[in-house]
Amino acid sequence: MSKISSFLSKVGHSYQVIFTVLAFMLALFLVVWQMPRTAKFKYEYQKMRPWQYESLYAPFNFPIYKTAEQLKIEEEASLKDFYPIFVFDVNVSKNNKTAMLQEFESQWYGSENDKLRNKAVLEKLYDTITNKGIITNISTIELKPESMIDVVRERVIKTKSFRDFYTMKTATEFASDYLANLDADVDKSLINKLLLAYLNQNVVYSEDLTKQSEEQALAAISLTFGMVQKDELIISEGELITDEKYNIINSLRREYDAMNSDGGLFNRNFTLYGQILIVSLVFLFLFMAIRLIRPDLLKESRSITMILVMMLLVILPSFIIIKLVPDMIFLMPVTVLSMLLVTFFDARISIYIQTLTLFIISLAVPNSYQYFVIQFFVSLVSIFVLANKTSRSKYFFTSAIVFLAYIVLRLGIALIFDSGLENVSWNDIGVFAMNALFTMLTLPLIFLFERLFGFVTDMTLLELSNTNTPLLRKLASEAPGTFQHVMQVADLCEEALFAIGGNMLLARTGAMYHDIGKIKNPLYFTENQSSKYNMHEDMSYQESASIIIQHVIDGIEICRKYHLPDQIIDFVRTHHGTRRTEYFYQMALRDSVDAAEVDEQDFRYHGPIPFTKETAVLMMADSVEAASRSLVDKTEEAINKLVDNIIDTQMKDNQFDNANLTFRDITTIKKVFKKKLKNIYHVRIAYPV
Repeated sequence: MSKISSFLSKVGHSYQVIFTVLAFMLALFLVVWQMPRTAKFKYEYQKMRPWQYESLYAPFNFPIYKTAEQLKIEEEASLKDFYPIFVFDVNVSKNNKTAMLQEFESQWYGSENDKLRNKAVLEKLYDTITNKGIITNISTIELKPESMIDVVRERVIKTKSFRDFYTMKTATEFASDYLANLDADVDKSLINKLLLAYLNQNVVYSEDLTKQSEEQALAAISLTFGMVQKDELIISEGELITDEKYNIINSLRREYDAMNSDGGLFNRNFTLYGQILIVSLVFLFLFMAIRLIRPDLLKESRSITMILVMMLLVILPSFIIIKLVPDMIFLMPVTVLSMLLVTFFDARISIYIQTLTLFIISLAVPNSYQYFVIQFFVSLVSIFVLANKTSRSKYFFTSAIVFLAYIVLRLGIALIFDSGLENVSWNDIGVFAMNALFTMLTLPLIFLFERLFGFVTDMTLLELSNTNTPLLRKLASEAPGTFQHVMQVADLCEEALFAIGGNMLLARTGAMYHDIGKIKNPLYFTENQSSKYNMHEDMSYQESASIIIQHVIDGIEICRKYHLPDQIIDFVRTHHGTRRTEYFYQMALRDSVDAAEVDEQDFRYHGPIPFTKETAVLMMADSVEAASRSLVDKTEEAINKLVDNIIDTQMKDNQFDNANLTFRDITTIKKVFKKKLKNIYHVRIAYPV
């Protein structure tokens, strides 16, 4: 039983280490799982640049593929003699003729001889027109009289001119002219009426046959025009990569990728093992970097979790794009990661994490060198611009700078590797514009990460420290003395942390809310009492101490009601630590017959004691500022003595045991407070009237 307890105790003490290991292993699994499982062509090369590797020999027989330009020329040539296909529908003419003659029989009321003569005229005219054919008009194809078309009639295809056929308009005009030249004994009106009713377009455009014929014509074009035999020299070391050599190397790369994707050239397991190895090393370096640069992050599960989630938020979508549309990889706004990192952490760790993330993506992306160079420098630009973030508008400015950086780097890469700007297209500019637009997702993601992981950014602190926020306005109106007190304390905290190093904005904001609980009972605190009457005169010392202590509890409840971050609430709960309400405790001892009857716990705050540099400075500043108001003679000697006594007493009371403060820091803080208080209470020189 003791062994089990000992084991559980070790596990409990190692919780943070276990969680960190599991988090990194889960991230490793997700990255390797989604990473494209293809072995990359190991050579990076550019047209009209020297071949920087050893001489390259063909590892196997492979065809030389035609370039896109060559294929385009051949396709255009093949389609030049390609004609749209029409089908001559004989059946529709026969069916319409039968119906037309039946209609003629039913409408004829003359003699039998006239009937036969009119019927013969009707049939002859109908057959003349339909045998030649009435062609349909097509809006999708522009056909001129001299245009050639292929016509399928009774399974025989012939090439004819568009003018060889009637249209409905020319057919009716021909019928009218023909009837006009006949004798008067023919019923022209009836014949014309029946022709107009039963003449139909019988030469119909066939989109399916046309597409099939077009596809067959294109399929007949060969994609290759030669072969490279195994062990044949492709290019020598240092040789210039001409258009011809470039095409042959591209053909090798294409054949390499095709064979690899089919599993015929490489064992896909080997690729998987390599990916596991490399990605594991990347995450190991990430852990070592955090441990070296920001070891405090390893002490918080939420920090490690948030960093890994941010990385996966960029890596996994990038892999999806590489699998589906690799040419659009720059559409993925990887600078969102650098902008998020520099918002929540510092620039050094942001650069390191961003670099390792780009390295992972580059393992799978085509043309990885250019990709890494462009994304790395654009990420650096975004980090440098946001390093001193002060407002949300800075993020809009950063998006614009990111767009310009992409364009500049793309032009630079083109000039270096392509020896010109021919390969830079408007499509590239459009992709970069969309990328920069997507970086605006950083703002909602910041809000989301703040809520999910409980972090607070400088932007949020700036908003909270605005004295026009509802809660601070309420403090100013209901407890004006307390409001003046917290503003003075905020100034003291800011100056002290500027001197010793720390989060000045966090301390200033926390100081502005540390006494917010006094809103509930403002008149029980001396700074808000405007008359000589003191409400504590009618209460026992224990009751007075209870009300004073309660303002910490009330402050925590009010902060939670107004949804203030936990980092601000920490200032409220720790600003008195576990100290006593010394005045009421000493008065209770003085007036008590038996000092043993006075329970010290009734006069102690519930804590906890400060556990950060910022909360510790607040405790000092709060006590010093409040006590300085009661000084009768605000001389330099009195202020020095006051500051030393208060802070030394707090140290003896072990209030700073959990705060990362050195003796040098405390000495510096004392000097700052003394100087600041002297400036506040300095007596002006009386000028002669």
